Amino acid sequence: RTCLRRGARTCAAFHRSSAPSRCAPARTVMSGAPVDPEKEARKLEKKQKKEEEKAAKEAKKAAAAAAKSAPKAQAVVPSLTLLNFDDSPYGNLFIQSQMKTGREWTDVSDLKPSMKDEKVWIRARVHKSRAQGNKLCFLELRGSLSTTVQAVVFGKEIAGFANLLGRESVVDVFGAVSVPEAEIKSCTQSGVELQVERLYCISGAEPLPLQVEDAGRSEAELEADPSLVRVNQEVRLDNRILDLRTRANQGIFRIQSNVCRLFREYMLQNSFTEIHSPKLIATASEGGANVFKLGYFDTVAYMAQSPQLYKQMALQGDMERVFEVGPVFRAENSNTHRHLTEFTGLDMEMVFYEHYHEVLDMIDGMFNHIFTGLVRDCQAEIEAVRQQFPFRDLQWKHPCKRFTFVEAVNLLKKDGPGVVRERIAALQKDAETNPKSAHAIKVMEAHIESIQSKNVEEDLSTEDERVLGEVVHRAIGEDYYIIDKFPRAVRPFYTMPDPDNKTWSNSYDVFIRGEEIVSGAQRIHDPELLLENAKDLGVDLGPVQGYVDSFKYGAMPHAGCGVGMERVVMLFLQLNNIRKTSMFPRDPKRLTP
Repeated sequence: RTCLRRGARTCAAFHRSSAPSRCAPARTVMSGAPVDPEKEARKLEKKQKKEEEKAAKEAKKAAAAAAKSAPKAQAVVPSLTLLNFDDSPYGNLFIQSQMKTGREWTDVSDLKPSMKDEKVWIRARVHKSRAQGNKLCFLELRGSLSTTVQAVVFGKEIAGFANLLGRESVVDVFGAVSVPEAEIKSCTQSGVELQVERLYCISGAEPLPLQVEDAGRSEAELEADPSLVRVNQEVRLDNRILDLRTRANQGIFRIQSNVCRLFREYMLQNSFTEIHSPKLIATASEGGANVFKLGYFDTVAYMAQSPQLYKQMALQGDMERVFEVGPVFRAENSNTHRHLTEFTGLDMEMVFYEHYHEVLDMIDGMFNHIFTGLVRDCQAEIEAVRQQFPFRDLQWKHPCKRFTFVEAVNLLKKDGPGVVRERIAALQKDAETNPKSAHAIKVMEAHIESIQSKNVEEDLSTEDERVLGEVVHRAIGEDYYIIDKFPRAVRPFYTMPDPDNKTWSNSYDVFIRGEEIVSGAQRIHDPELLLENAKDLGVDLGPVQGYVDSFKYGAMPHAGCGVGMERVVMLFLQLNNIRKTSMFPRDPKRLTP
C-alpha cells in the first residue's frame, strides 16, 4: 500500500530491486491468479498521463476563452504636443501653450459648398460617430450654436482611432471640404462634408450622465416616439454643463447676452451713467422679511434686494441718469415658474422735469430698442430656441398700449371670465378620468368668481395678470403693455402718491404675455413727505436714515424701474420656466452647481 501511495514509478523501481516479500501482498483475480506488479504500475502511469493531458487541454481551452472575452489589444495611440504633432496624422494632442503654430481656423457654421477642395482646420466636439468596417469611420462634428458637419475618416489606423473617440470629445480636424452627391440631412451643414487628413483628440470625454441629443429633443419629438429618453428639469440642472450644450440653450444665453447689450446700449445712447452699488448692506433695502441675513464681523449684514436706494442717492449726487446691471437677492420661499432667489436686475433711474411719464416714455423706448435689436440681430438664435421650444413671436408696437390700473381691472372683469371658461371647456373632455384636470377646473371656477368680485383697489394676482394678458392680446393683438397708477397700499414706502387721490400712486408695471417684467414709480424726493408716507404704511425708516438724509440738501424729482432680465428672456421666447433662462439658477431648493 505504501508503494502505491508513492506513485507507480516508485513502485515499479522497488519491485525490480527488492525481494517479493518486501512488497505489498499481490492481489488476486477471481480465478486466484496473482497480478503482475510491473503491469499494474504501467497502467497507473498511463492513467496519470491521460489525466495530465486532459488537464492541459482544459487549461488551453480556458485560456482561449479568456482571450476571446478580453478586449482586443489596441494599438498605442501617439501622445503629442504642439511641438511634434506633425509627426503623426492622428493621436492625443495636449495643449499646454508650448508654441503658436500659425494655423488658421474655420468654424463649423462657416463651412459651405463654395469652399469645395479648400483645406481647413476646425475644432469641434464629437456629436456622433459611426464605424463602417475597419477602415472607414463617419464623425458628426458639432461647432458653435450646435451647427454640425459630417467628417469622413478613411484608413485603418486613423479610422480606428476615430472610432475610439467618445461623444463630446474635443477634436482638431484638418481636411478638405467636399460636396456630397446627396445632402446630409442629419447635419445642419448638409451641403458639405470633410475628408479628414489629420485628426487629434484635444480632450477625451468620459461616459456621459445624459446625452446632449436627448436633452435637445422637442416635446413633439418625445410625444411622437415614447421610446425616446425624456430628460427632466432636475436632471438637466444637476448636469447643467451638458445641458447648456444643446442648440436651444446656446440660443437662449446668446439672446440673454444681447438683452444686456441692448439695454446698456440704449442707456448710454441716452446719456445714462453706469454705476455699481454695494450688495452687502446694513439693512433691508426694500423692507420686509424677504432678505438674506449673514454675519459681518461683529455685526450682521444683508444681501441687497435691489439697488433702489443707491440709485436714488446717486441722482442726488447730480448724476441725473444712472443704470446698473447686477445681481439681486430675494429670500422668497417661492417655488414657482417665475421666481428665483438670485437674478440679474437691469435697473435705471433718472430725473425729470414735470411729469414721471417722461421716464415712462424712456422705459417704453428702451424695450422697443431691445425687442427690435433681438429680432434684427438674433434670428439664428431665435430659430435655435424655436426648434426645441416652439413659440409665437412677440407682438408689440411703439409706443405701447397703456392702461390705468382701474381700466385694466375693469377689462379683466369684463372679458376675463370668458377666457377662463374656454380653458375649462378644453379640460372637461378628460376631467372624468384625469384627477389633475378635475382639480384644475375647480381652481379655474373659483378664479372666475374671484375676477367677478374683484375690487378695483385690490392688487392683481399672478393668475389675474395671465388672464389679462390673454384678454389684451385678443383685444389689440399685442403682448407688451404698461399698467399705470397702482393702488398706493400695494407699493413700497418711497412711491409718490397720486396728486389728486392718495388711494393711487404714480407707479407702473410693464408686462409681456401677461407677466410682470418691470416695476417702477416716481419716488418721493421730499424728506417730510417720505416720512409721512412711511408712517401711513407702517414702515420704520430709522435703519435707512442715510437714505432719508440724502433728500435734505436739495433733491431732483425722479423716477425709474427695475427689470428682471431672466423674465424678459423667458417671456420674449415664451418659455414655461425661468430656470431655462438662468444659467445656474438659484431657488429655495437649489444652490448647486
